[in-house]
Amino acid sequence: MTTEIIIPKLVLRSPDATWNYARWEQLPDDGNRYEVIDGVLYMTTAPSFFHQWVVKRLIRYLGTPAEDAGLAFCIFAPIGVLMPGCDPVQPDFVIVRTENATIIRDRRIRGVPDLLVEVLSPGNAAHDEEIKLRAYARAGVPEYAIVDPRARTLRHYRLAAPGRYGAPAIVDAAGSVTFDCLPSLPLAVAALFDGAPDTTL
Repeated sequence: MTTEIIIPKLVLRSPDATWNYARWEQLPDDGNRYEVIDGVLYMTTAPSFFHQWVVKRLIRYLGTPAEDAGLAFCIFAPIGVLMPGCDPVQPDFVIVRTENATIIRDRRIRGVPDLLVEVLSPGNAAHDEEIKLRAYARAGVPEYAIVDPRARTLRHYRLAAPGRYGAPAIVDAAGSVTFDCLPSLPLAVAALFDGAPDTTL
């Protein structure tokens, strides 16, 4: 009898809050993801295959159709997104509508995207569900989604007031979600998970 060992994706944070974009630019390209939120440096290790499968499906079923229709540009981590208080962050999946494309310049996204999506991994849930949720709301990101591969759900947050998201719409694998920034492109939540050859998180 064998025992499966799961090593969760780790999130480490700096003890100080003196980090900024200039210091971030000096960090090594070592396969880890580094982000600066309110001056604190966060480092996360490489995600699982299933995590990346979900990101790939977001590209296939939302990002590529949006680009093909001339509605928006999509990109995925690693990428630096610089917003107020986020100096920078590296969301799993980013949508910038074409009319806002001027924020894409000088190798980075320098402004507030229309939609950010994070995919949960063991060890990083609090980072995405608490720290990033608050940071993205303060920065004014109009829509934020959290995909939970374990529960097979997507939580869709919308700004309810400056700096605050309302209660999320929770969509399970039987449903679909339509983002305000891409109203003509409904996304079937089950499509994010279906067909993955390995669903280990």
